[in-house]
Amino acid sequence: MSKIKAIFINFKNYWFLMTQLISRDFKVKYKRSILGILWSLLNPLLTMTVMTIVFSQMFKFNVPGVNYIVYLMTGIVMFNYFSGASNSAMTSVVENFTLINKVYIPKYIFPISKCLFVGIDFLLTLIPWFIIILLSQVGLGTYACDLNIYYLLLPYIFLCLFLFAAGMGMLLSCLSVFLRDIFHIYGIVLTLWNYLTPVFYDLTILPETLQSIMRFNPMYQFINGARSIVLFGQAPNLMHLIIMGLIGLGMFLIGGLVFKKKQDKFIYYI
Repeated sequence: MSKIKAIFINFKNYWFLMTQLISRDFKVKYKRSILGILWSLLNPLLTMTVMTIVFSQMFKFNVPGVNYIVYLMTGIVMFNYFSGASNSAMTSVVENFTLINKVYIPKYIFPISKCLFVGIDFLLTLIPWFIIILLSQVGLGTYACDLNIYYLLLPYIFLCLFLFAAGMGMLLSCLSVFLRDIFHIYGIVLTLWNYLTPVFYDLTILPETLQSIMRFNPMYQFINGARSIVLFGQAPNLMHLIIMGLIGLGMFLIGGLVFKKKQDKFIYYI
């Protein structure tokens, strides 16, 4: 309990620094950009438009009984958050080595601040996502997506996704200090992970044996939970909600423990 209390105290004491790191990332990202923060809204829309044309028109991908545009954008928005957050967190410790060498700072602040920064972008991308859902009710796509009370469960799913991304980010940021090759390896892993997650295709097109294996994919659990609410108007069952919570919290604890165990050695390798 004392260790957990110390972590919360550190968060409180260094919250200002974390906000400054997030603010710095915003300034760097949108420096000399004409549209600025509007790119956070336009990017998922443009990506969705391209992927919709490619997969629904050229390759004739379809998901029976649901709005494919909403189906696709739900997967894109959620996987892009995980990809962006874990990738940014991975480089966070190495990028801030000058600051780490000069003053004492709880080092986990760096990967967490990256996940929060990308999380703000993620919240902005939910605006065009929600607009697409509303437009589905007036003819965008074959099927309409009705609003329902189960949307109140979406923050819980997004929180589980954040915990999973933050845990993965802490683990990767720790590994990157000792093994710089992880920067290149993880890019390949993310590409493979993207194709192994049913972002643009329906899981049912795969053989049943492969379907069972694919359900062990954590990103499938998060994306499928959100799609159940948005596309089918159904709440994920209690077991599904528990599984998402365990995945998110479990990854966060694993990443945090590995990070804590190795962080004192960072100074010798950075």
